[in-house]
Amino acid sequence: MGVSLRVDKATKAGVGRGVVTTVLLLLLGRGADGALLDVEKDELKFGFIKLTDCAALVIAKEKGFFEEEGLFVTLEAQANWKILLDRVISGELDGAHMLAGQPIGATIGIGTKAHVVTPFSLDLNGNGITVSNEIWAKMKENDPALAQPKPPHPISAKALKPIVAEYNEDGDPLRMGMVFPVSTHNYELRYWLAAEGISPGYYTGGDTTGTTDADVLISVTPPPQMPATLEQGTIQGYCVGEPWNQQAVFRGIGVPVVTNYEIWKNNPEKVFGITKAWADANPNTTLAVVKSLIRAGKWLDASPENRVEAVKILARSEYVGADEEVIANSMTGTFEFEKGDKREMPDFNVFFRHYATYPFYSDAVWFLTQMRRWGQIGEAKTDEWYHDVAKKVYRPDIYAKAAALLVAEGALSPADVPVTDGFKAPDRGFIDGVVYDGREPNAYLAKFQVGLKDLPAAGVE
Repeated sequence: MGVSLRVDKATKAGVGRGVVTTVLLLLLGRGADGALLDVEKDELKFGFIKLTDCAALVIAKEKGFFEEEGLFVTLEAQANWKILLDRVISGELDGAHMLAGQPIGATIGIGTKAHVVTPFSLDLNGNGITVSNEIWAKMKENDPALAQPKPPHPISAKALKPIVAEYNEDGDPLRMGMVFPVSTHNYELRYWLAAEGISPGYYTGGDTTGTTDADVLISVTPPPQMPATLEQGTIQGYCVGEPWNQQAVFRGIGVPVVTNYEIWKNNPEKVFGITKAWADANPNTTLAVVKSLIRAGKWLDASPENRVEAVKILARSEYVGADEEVIANSMTGTFEFEKGDKREMPDFNVFFRHYATYPFYSDAVWFLTQMRRWGQIGEAKTDEWYHDVAKKVYRPDIYAKAAALLVAEGALSPADVPVTDGFKAPDRGFIDGVVYDGREPNAYLAKFQVGLKDLPAAGVE
């Protein structure tokens, strides 16, 4: 199976000769007339977790983008992130909707050791931190500004700090949930707490729970179980993706106090992950998958009408399986904090804009810095080490090839693809005002008051 790509089509689409030449070089050995790009494997099974940020995979299937690229894809919901990763590594799944930190963590051996790569970023933003009604009431007592009908945002953890101290004095630390040790959620929750001097704990050689010296105990809870676990009182708050923050609002059991868009503006969230061995064995299939996902991301961000249609599809039981109204609350340009406090937030879920689909090296480096900050990476590393790992895992080279094919076909504009060396400009979009530059990870770590930090001498590996 394959997709047609002809030079005359590219020329009619107004694509420059440079792009056409690039595409022809990609197709050397398959005919200068733009012969079919054959896929090595056309029947594929991809895994996902029931979250709205699996949307690109779902839309690529439901809108026919996979089939138009010669692929017949089955999507299969997985019980949790560990099972999902293990099944990709074992080959039971060809690829999956993954936490951005999962390919990185697996490649460097955190928990599981396997070389996993990502040629595609699924989305930006999309998470929130929710606290129980009881904790929210106490936060409002500590900060009268929070008691307003629409309190000022972003809300920091400052009003939570005395509550944390009170719990510790009583000998029963505050407990919060996140979805997986190398998840964005874990690092965002820790970042939010640490920005106000609250220690979220450290991972050590003898402590894989990450609770050493913790002011707040953070543990793993699968995303769909977050609201029920909060309601039972097992945890007093959590960081999770949608629709599970909005579910707490609808059920009246908790209040989202901050989104990850407010913690780190336009942060990467999920990725499409495959093993390096699979990518190497199926290069054309990988390109076809990435082409399909780029098209799906573009469709999702193309219009409000498309988002409404996507909500209806995602609400189906085989996908996210939550009420349309709950999913729409965050997927259609708004986000509801305390019940009745619904705000415009057009960038809460981004699937294509702001180069959302491009796998930037600097995004991978940020996750590595957080793994080091909290002890999952147990020793000092040079800046070069961070950069080398990022380049082993994040594969913008594959993305660029897929994008060039779409540009030549007229399905993508050259302006939709960033001109970059893989690193973003220094980022000032964090809640604590700390500036991040992926080119200087150790200097970045040295800026924090809470967390491990080191400026290793040359030669440290």
